[in-house]
Amino acid sequence: MEIKEFSFAADSVPLAVIAAARVSGFSLPLESRKPSSTPTFVFSNGLELHGTSVLLRYIGRAASSMPNFYGQNPYESSQVDEWLEYVPVLSSGSEFESACKFVDSYISKRTVLVGHFFTIADIVVWSGLAATGPRWESLRKSKKYQNLVRWFNSISAEYGVLDEVTSTYVGKKGSGKPVAVKPKDQQAAVNGGDIIEKGKGSSNRPSAEVDLPEAEIGKVKLRFAPEPSGFLHIGHSKAALLNQYFAQRYRGQLIIRFDDTNPSKESSEFVDNLLKDIETLGIKYEDVTHTSDHFPKLMEMAEKLIREGKAYVDDTPREQMQKERGEGIESKCRSHSVEENMKLWKEMIDASERGKQCCLRGKLDMQDPNKSLRDPVYYRCNPVPHHRVGDIYKLYPTYDFACPFVDAEEGITHALRSSEYHDRNAQYHRIQQDMGLRKVHIFEFSRLNMVYTLLSKRNLRWFVENGKVDGWDDPRFPTVQGIVRRGLKIEALVQFILEQGASKNLNLMEWDKLWTINKKIVDPVCPRHTAVIEEKCVLLTLRDGPDAAFVRIIPRHKKYEGAGEKATTYTKSILIDQADAQSISVNEEVTLMDWGNAIVQEIVKNEDGTVKELFGVLHLEGSVKTTKLKLTWLPKINELVKVSMVEYDHLITKKKLEEDESFMDVLNPCTKKEIAALGDSNIRNVKHGEILQLERKGYFICDAPFVRPSKPVVLVGIPDGRGR
Repeated sequence: MEIKEFSFAADSVPLAVIAAARVSGFSLPLESRKPSSTPTFVFSNGLELHGTSVLLRYIGRAASSMPNFYGQNPYESSQVDEWLEYVPVLSSGSEFESACKFVDSYISKRTVLVGHFFTIADIVVWSGLAATGPRWESLRKSKKYQNLVRWFNSISAEYGVLDEVTSTYVGKKGSGKPVAVKPKDQQAAVNGGDIIEKGKGSSNRPSAEVDLPEAEIGKVKLRFAPEPSGFLHIGHSKAALLNQYFAQRYRGQLIIRFDDTNPSKESSEFVDNLLKDIETLGIKYEDVTHTSDHFPKLMEMAEKLIREGKAYVDDTPREQMQKERGEGIESKCRSHSVEENMKLWKEMIDASERGKQCCLRGKLDMQDPNKSLRDPVYYRCNPVPHHRVGDIYKLYPTYDFACPFVDAEEGITHALRSSEYHDRNAQYHRIQQDMGLRKVHIFEFSRLNMVYTLLSKRNLRWFVENGKVDGWDDPRFPTVQGIVRRGLKIEALVQFILEQGASKNLNLMEWDKLWTINKKIVDPVCPRHTAVIEEKCVLLTLRDGPDAAFVRIIPRHKKYEGAGEKATTYTKSILIDQADAQSISVNEEVTLMDWGNAIVQEIVKNEDGTVKELFGVLHLEGSVKTTKLKLTWLPKINELVKVSMVEYDHLITKKKLEEDESFMDVLNPCTKKEIAALGDSNIRNVKHGEILQLERKGYFICDAPFVRPSKPVVLVGIPDGRGR
């Protein structure tokens, strides 16, 4: 149903409606301005919608490129409605400041107004502020509502098109009332410069949007199906988030299915941690299922295929079977009768010595150029007990056999698979065809590959089992728990993955891009602290410094009040890093951060050239603009906290392994570096998982908080995207 006309009063532009359409790629027809007209959509069938809030709700529901635009569940949609009702307060002169104060407080620990996604609520409040013109701009330049300004600026930066909308519709001078624009300019502002003539029609979907084949709104069902043989890693995250994206976009269902067909590698511990990782990613799902739920039906299907002559039992040794498949040579067992196959099948079920020599293979096409169709294995014997069903079975289906069956059985409409499975797609459909099941559509996307990174669970397991890392959540690992432990915010990971979209183009991604996104999220809000490297740190005695120590309470972040405050002690004797001491010249004026300037009058060195001690005087009236060195320092007091700063490096030294190359040949011999330091006394209050910045040393996440003075606080270094 196409929108044929969009009209509103000439002196009352519905800025939020235009902004919402612009951000979501929702095309609107040329505007029609009428005296005293309520904002209105007129559809091609004659139906109409009236009122700014109503139009915003319509865009929120209909903008397929942003499936969470109106909230991702009924509760969040209701929260969006509350903001739609509240926002008129922003246009009320007398209540504007109190409204800003309320939103500033509300957004202090949030990045968006509702849930975890950008919604109509953010658009309507942003537009309400922008529409006041100079009044908001003056507040924006002040330090009065820092949380609100941070939120407003982040939205402006992420959705640059909004500035185009405000420059077109909000007056540069005066009270911020809408300005008149020419029809051509109007349409450019609404549709991003792609001018669409009225009457020719337009799509409500961005041109770059990728569609699922034959998908219908409300009828799509997807599954994210990890194998419980390890923790979720960044590659799996892409698959999980894309499944959620399409489920929400088509208003369908998403289930989690554990592909638990290999008891030798799987465990309940992995199941629990995968569910934890899925929750961390914010994945919303309808149900959790297991391939093992379908073991009885899979056995029945295997027997059905044997009886129909579509599968046979083969006792060919594995190496010989691989050679025959590669050369297109049929197995000697391929012509066995149904009776002979059923007899050997029962031997497999009993896991007899004879049965353990056999496997069940599909009878497809041994001459097919696509080698995945050359009689793939359907079942193998495995006496290891299953973590869910115990020792009921002594044989288990392969992924190739189980996946097409369970997908069809569970009503999956579209199976999202990375392009590395491309050659197996024909096999997937052929097996479904032989089983007599409905066809499940396959949608391919490119696998996420990262430089200097191993994503194979088999390879990652080697590091765990050989004690090269501290576990699956080691900060050097690309697992969700590993990168979160290293300081990555989930918002950054989600943004990084969704920016790539569902492209099928293979690419090798740089970690620096992900960490740059992360820095933009943490830097505006993380508190600042100070640390001095303990080894060879230097005592600077300020001859005219305070005889008695005194304390000042200062912000933990100068531009973000929400970070709280910290106590800083000022003393006659202070500690600085050896590297800083080495860079100082006699009689040089330096700046002591959060104190003022000082002049270093005397430098005492050891025989090896290292600095032993410094002497100087305060020069607090000096200008910080004239000094070359801005130094971090700590008071020489007993309350300083022992800190261990831990820096990690990649596990391998090569950006990308070749197909025939072993990671064992490129192992990084040194992947962990610990530096002993002293931290300011406030660090004893830092909580586990809290991110902070050590001034002039970088960003860190607390891996082990303060317990007692003799045990160091462990801070893990967070890369900042500059190759650090």
